[in-house]
Amino acid sequence: MTKRKRFVTIALTIIVLLVAVIAAIYINHRIHLLQEAKYLEPLGTIVQVDGNRMSVYTEGEGETTLVFMSGGGTSSPILDFKSLYSRLSDQYRIAVVEKFGYGFSDVVDRKRDIDAILEDTRAALELAGLQAPYVLCPHSMSGLEALYWAQKYPDEVTAIIGLDMSVPPYYDGMEINLPLMRVASLAAEIGVTRLIPGISESDAITHGTLTDAEKEIYRAVFYSRTSTVTMINECEAVKENAKIVQDLGVPQVPMLLFISDGSGGTGFDKETWRRIPKEYIAQADNARYIELDCPHYVHDYEYESISDYIIRFLSNQ
Repeated sequence: MTKRKRFVTIALTIIVLLVAVIAAIYINHRIHLLQEAKYLEPLGTIVQVDGNRMSVYTEGEGETTLVFMSGGGTSSPILDFKSLYSRLSDQYRIAVVEKFGYGFSDVVDRKRDIDAILEDTRAALELAGLQAPYVLCPHSMSGLEALYWAQKYPDEVTAIIGLDMSVPPYYDGMEINLPLMRVASLAAEIGVTRLIPGISESDAITHGTLTDAEKEIYRAVFYSRTSTVTMINECEAVKENAKIVQDLGVPQVPMLLFISDGSGGTGFDKETWRRIPKEYIAQADNARYIELDCPHYVHDYEYESISDYIIRFLSNQ
């Protein structure tokens, strides 16, 4: 056998083995998805928004409605926020909106500009029987949506409680690696994520108050809602969304911001992560902040103290 033929034979063997491995990973993933289907009964109400299904969870009967809004890439918002809102639902009405591509909502491949995201959320709440005004409780990237909501519909927002929420200046110099995100999305679709130990163990699972049954649901949702095309489309639009919100100025609505130490995936050092939102809300007439020595998903770590602060804050509004 010539060197050329030997090389071709080896290359073809490697390709065949690689295809076989990928096929095995994919088949294993599909089998697990079928097994996990029993955990994927929606936890809240399913409403039709623009022809697709959107999930809205509610509990509590208070006169004030707190709307919890998840950060980018949070697979199961309903369970992610549970450790916090379960401590508040005896006094307030709780609503968790799962955007398209998240939780029990449909995955859709469409533009995720700030207007589309906000109008989807407003429509979902109305269809679920909830009426404004609301207290918005955004985490991370959904801070942009909450600020825009207060800018565009000020009568619908009585206050913003930021759970380490993003503000527009964060995105000025942020590098967003869309090609890497698309690779991650493909890997999740094939099932490669199942080979990574502990990847489904979110902060809500490891640090929150979820029951064992709820943890199983969260893991099942994770494997069906990781790096969805909708999430990637949000990231593709986020810089432009941030610019729109920045150009409209700081909304003059009561704000309470909980600010983490910047660890847990923000990409910023502690000093910068804390400085940016403090400078931003300095332009507001009625805003304050509380620094927490914990990672980015503050509501999964400091849910006890955060709930106490929220109750005191809202009682003074």
